[in-house]
Amino acid sequence: DVVFGGAYATFMINEDLFEPYTSVNDDNIIDIYRNTTGFITPYVLDGSLLLVNKSLIGDIEIKGYKDLLNPALKGKIVSANPTASSSAYAQLTNMLNAIGDGDYEDEAAWEFVKELFSNTVVIDSSSSVWKGVRDGEYTVGLSYEDPSVQLVRDGADVKVVYMDEGVVYLPAGSGVVKGAPNLVNAQRFIDFITSPEIQNVYGTSITNRPVMANVATPDYMVNISDINIIAEDMEYVYKNKQALQDRFKEIYVDIQQ
Repeated sequence: DVVFGGAYATFMINEDLFEPYTSVNDDNIIDIYRNTTGFITPYVLDGSLLLVNKSLIGDIEIKGYKDLLNPALKGKIVSANPTASSSAYAQLTNMLNAIGDGDYEDEAAWEFVKELFSNTVVIDSSSSVWKGVRDGEYTVGLSYEDPSVQLVRDGADVKVVYMDEGVVYLPAGSGVVKGAPNLVNAQRFIDFITSPEIQNVYGTSITNRPVMANVATPDYMVNISDINIIAEDMEYVYKNKQALQDRFKEIYVDIQQ
């Protein structure tokens, strides 16, 4: 009856498998995450951020991407590979979006990517990024919110930084299956997961963000109103994924030479 969870791209390429439905709670959702497709309902968010080891960073100030160009951080920054990791690809498109002012093909933004990754160690696993920062192998990691905030919550010697240049939050989607035998209950479920009651549970009990505006935030999370959120062009990023990854690969090979 319901698909609960998954990337927007998965829904968008399978629109014919879903019933049109917009939650009764849609007006309470943060503007840029409302149901504009008519069939995908977002219910939680996860975003890119910088994870910093507090003991290793010393007096170096990290407020955003541009601070990572500091020569003192060369070899001390870690990222997963954007050609293999979905969270690292999200970090790459966040960077291009923020530096290029929404233009993913901006030459200055790609030059910035080259400069930053000249300072950065690229590894295979996204989980090894936050583990490496937690364990003191690296000073800064290009990571994402869910595991990073869990580390903060659990008392690890780390802090999270939401980039001054802008942070992209990607929504997890849900949708009613075409021809659902329990159509009314399926629609009620969509309303349930976007209701104030459940959104407040998300906001205070887990480390994924709720999509509803003005939801309570636990003390180990920065309130979303204090973060510079920028909108992702999800259709562009999905359709041009291979081209963006190929360009990154060219840049990274060039850096290694």
